[in-house]
Amino acid sequence: MADANTNTNRNSPAAAPETLPAASSSLAVLQANIARLSPLKQVGLLLMIALSVALGVGIFLWSQSPNYQILYGAISGEEKGEVVEALQKADIDYKLDNLTGALMVPASQVHEVRLQLAMEGLPRSAGTGFELLQQNPGFGVSEFLEKARYQRALEGELARTISTLNNVKSARVHLALPKRSVFIRDRKAPSASVVLDLYAGRMLDPGQVAAITHLVASSIPDLESAGVTVVNQRGDLLTQPERSQTLEMTTSQFEYTRRIEEEYGHRIQRILAPLVGADKVRAQVVAEVDFTITEQTQERYEPERRALRSEQTAEEERIGGLFPGGIPGALSNQPPNETQVPETFNGANEGEPQPSEPPATRSLRATRNYELDRTISHTRLAPGSIRRLSVAVLVDEKLATGAEGNINTLPRSPQELEHITALVKEAVGFNQNRGDTINVINAPFVSNEELEPLPPPPFWQQEWFWETVKQGGGILAVLFLLLGVLRPTFRRLTTVPEPVTVSSLPKDSHEEELKEDQLTLSSNTPTLQLSGPDSLEANLAMVRKMAADDSERVAQVVKNWVSRDG
Repeated sequence: MADANTNTNRNSPAAAPETLPAASSSLAVLQANIARLSPLKQVGLLLMIALSVALGVGIFLWSQSPNYQILYGAISGEEKGEVVEALQKADIDYKLDNLTGALMVPASQVHEVRLQLAMEGLPRSAGTGFELLQQNPGFGVSEFLEKARYQRALEGELARTISTLNNVKSARVHLALPKRSVFIRDRKAPSASVVLDLYAGRMLDPGQVAAITHLVASSIPDLESAGVTVVNQRGDLLTQPERSQTLEMTTSQFEYTRRIEEEYGHRIQRILAPLVGADKVRAQVVAEVDFTITEQTQERYEPERRALRSEQTAEEERIGGLFPGGIPGALSNQPPNETQVPETFNGANEGEPQPSEPPATRSLRATRNYELDRTISHTRLAPGSIRRLSVAVLVDEKLATGAEGNINTLPRSPQELEHITALVKEAVGFNQNRGDTINVINAPFVSNEELEPLPPPPFWQQEWFWETVKQGGGILAVLFLLLGVLRPTFRRLTTVPEPVTVSSLPKDSHEEELKEDQLTLSSNTPTLQLSGPDSLEANLAMVRKMAADDSERVAQVVKNWVSRDG
């Protein structure tokens, strides 16, 4: 009977208000609560905990991982292997991009890593320079190998130099150096070929191509610029030797014309600035320059300005009989002309006979050579003479203060415009004969609004912001998993359930259960009539009495309650 009473006290509703004994530790309570769950719920709980922990660790590691930047893009596989080996020796983190194959390192170490690799001569895409000659060639090296090493070193140095130019990613140089001969007629001119690998979307202008050709030609003895061929990675020929000289002349002519126009424009602005203001005049000059090369040779004679160069005189006198002379023929056979004999002779008597003189012949011949005044002139007109000038000058209106104190603009008078035009003509050397034109216009200038400085980029476009968001988002995600998922779950699992009392049950359900239990207990015990729902204390007293009378039956009812609630 004592045992029955003990069992009755353990399972009777009177003991329900008493709480269960507390667990020895939270772990024991956790194990007990997990044990109450169904196997499916236990597996789901374990998966949720494992997934939360893995997700939290992954987010934390992602937020703390550094940003990677490209170290080297398109390099050969052999060079990439050498670089990776050097990075592994230096204990530097790296990764390879699966899409582009680029080698990437942490952004904060890019420049330092490049410097370290450059000290080791990596990558070797630029070729080997004169350091190749410093290597020990060993014994038994022939002259041919020595020349080949020197040529290879020279090609590497030229490739390095060309690779430093803008828009050039890498370069390769091939030299064709013929063997020198002691005979001049057997000597052959060297040549060179340059292959350029340009950056994507970049191009070289003709001036840069000409600079590369002159650079290579100046580095090799006896190499002319026409012997250098430059090709890009697409196979396009960048050098055109047959047109290089013409292109060079055209470029120099354009630069010469531009300098003339700028000089005339500066002259106009300098002379008008004190008169109208430094910012109130604009001048534009267009010059037509004649680049024709003219050569002329002129030979001129001055007949009036003559000089005696040489003179020859021959005088001949004959005294004696008459005989034909001269060139044989009809003229020499004619009789001489009649001569008149004077009738009287001074100093002699008329009756005395006069002596007769033999006839005389005298001839005088003179030959004079004169040198005419001759002038030969050779004139070569240098190119670059100005053929025509077109000048346009825009002058701002002058400022005037109105009656109300506001500032207005007034057009300039015709006299002022005439003075300005005269100054412009003198500044540019106006020549009406060659067709120069000058146009001076007075118009108000549009005021230039002060340009506001560019606003700084918003904070969400700065690198530090996204780095902070990355780390902060990772921390918040981990905290959410810890505080919002794992903590409530463990709290429910480690919480001791509160004891259930009869008074805490709903009134309707309590009455129904009492009716069912009454029917159950009425099999072997006398029927007890329970009072109405308004007398709860009476019902409790009746239940206590029933537990005292038939404790086993009451214990069975309580077990049914527990199994039904669980």
